[in-house]
Amino acid sequence: MANRARAAKNVPPVDPPPAATARPPAANPAAMGVEQLARLLDIPAETIRRHIAEGAPTAPGGTINLVHYAAWLNRKRKESDGD
Repeated sequence: MANRARAAKNVPPVDPPPAATARPPAANPAAMGVEQLARLLDIPAETIRRHIAEGAPTAPGGTINLVHYAAWLNRKRKESDGD
């Protein structure tokens, strides 16, 4: 075991390549921008802007809460289905 411990100490540390450590900033589902939400949902940002014009909930700063937006979409869908 002493040989293994000594061998492990002789191995130089390896830095991971920059691409492996770079991460996009974490999204805050309670405060997302239109563009960020559009990328997350894979829909055009103009669709979200149209929804906002139709009454989708937004915070005073213009951000969108993902859960509130999903609930609004669900209500809108139910209303259009006649339920």
